[in-house]
Amino acid sequence: MAKRVTKTVEIEEDVPETVATGRPVPGAGEAFVVGPSAGFFDRVGTVPVALKRAQSQPTEDQPLWTAIRNRTKAIDFSSYKDFIDAVLCRNDETTNDKKLNRQIDELGSQVRGVGAYELLKTATETFLLLNCGVSIVGGGSSVDLEESNRLGFTVSLDDLRTKLADYLGEGRLPYIKRVLDAAFPGLDESDSVFCDGVITDRYDGPCLLELIWSYWHEEAMLVQTLNAVSLRFQNRRNNGSGNDPLTHLVLDPIRPLNNLLWGHIQDEPHRLTVQRRAYEYDHHYGLTLVGKAVPTLRTVDSRSKFVEAFHNLLHLTSIFYQEDDDTTRLADAFPVLNALKETHLLLAQGAHNQFGDLPWTARVEMLIQEWLLARSEMRDFLQSRPMVPYQEGWMGQVDTMKKLQGWSDVTVTHFRDLGVFGEQLLLSVRYGDWIGVNDPAQAANWARYWRPEVQSYIHAYRAATGVDLTAETVDSTMPSRLLQNRLTAQSRVR
Repeated sequence: MAKRVTKTVEIEEDVPETVATGRPVPGAGEAFVVGPSAGFFDRVGTVPVALKRAQSQPTEDQPLWTAIRNRTKAIDFSSYKDFIDAVLCRNDETTNDKKLNRQIDELGSQVRGVGAYELLKTATETFLLLNCGVSIVGGGSSVDLEESNRLGFTVSLDDLRTKLADYLGEGRLPYIKRVLDAAFPGLDESDSVFCDGVITDRYDGPCLLELIWSYWHEEAMLVQTLNAVSLRFQNRRNNGSGNDPLTHLVLDPIRPLNNLLWGHIQDEPHRLTVQRRAYEYDHHYGLTLVGKAVPTLRTVDSRSKFVEAFHNLLHLTSIFYQEDDDTTRLADAFPVLNALKETHLLLAQGAHNQFGDLPWTARVEMLIQEWLLARSEMRDFLQSRPMVPYQEGWMGQVDTMKKLQGWSDVTVTHFRDLGVFGEQLLLSVRYGDWIGVNDPAQAANWARYWRPEVQSYIHAYRAATGVDLTAETVDSTMPSRLLQNRLTAQSRVR
């Protein structure tokens, strides 16, 4: 419950008992509430009073949040596109990866069959490897200023790197150390049960990837868009009956991408199926997919309470923001802390099976799909609208395909935001050592630092599904069901 704060001012100097107006003036040590100027204050001027938002003391886990933003930014589409463009243009300074450079040299300029796609796939995996781990790279005055504004005190990335090293201690996240200590009590590091370089890297330097990024991009119809293009490329009808919406589109514009599309099609047996991803979405988050390509799932272990817990966290955080913005109150962050613990536990329960491998593989495949769709040849083929402002080059082609196929008319922008911001938020919850925290100041710092992401996620969720997570009642309906209902309503309007 928020507490009301009354601001008072005390007179510490001797003042006359009366002034020209004849009204009494508080004596020394007596409190008075500052209000409209009158009497004595009419003569000496207005007393300015400013109330500031309450601030918590810095906590040791804050550098982890900077590292999460730093690494997720490093693997975003713009960074990936720059890397791939440089590799395919044979920029020798792109990477020191010997395998990748050898493939580039062997392929030469005449690439046929699946060779070009194999190069693209290897380069994508190299890109993720180069940007994995818990670290803070780069920086600059603008980045230092942004982090200082978020944290509430002046800091540089060099300072945060030092603090991150202190937080990691032995080079291991406190959450990971807690899990290992519980599983292997008294384990001597010199006699580790893990093989060096094979399994050790999995817990010493986890890749900051979250599968929810892939889930929301799947709901955005990213995968289905390239699948439709691939079918048209093979002269195959996209649906069982009726005319294919892509029939009138000629393939001439995408002729320069022939070798890459050919490789992508031939690699289909080695890619994740939508059913495989659907099972893992359910295992990680209890999220389901709805569609013709997704059969009824018969899962063994599902996080059925995750959606409710995560939405409750966002809901309580929005309440905290309202109280925190009222400078006459001390906002209570304990509800946020309890919600963080609940969500953290549910995420930990789903960190099994293909927790590390499947998000990695899904990210590799979807980054490749984004890059192919972002090519100018693909824009010309689908005749995308050039005047719509998108954050990333592939998004316009997906929106165009959705319109052609009669899929959801909700712009891909909102789904992209849900994936990007949802990933950052869940990484901060998953890898924070929240079970060992009982100080609400740490939850208050978390809420203030991630405010842009929390509020952006809430807005994008409402725009995509029609559900407001700040409403009085927390809605835990499956997002896929909400999207299906909106698509049905859209069809009735037509």
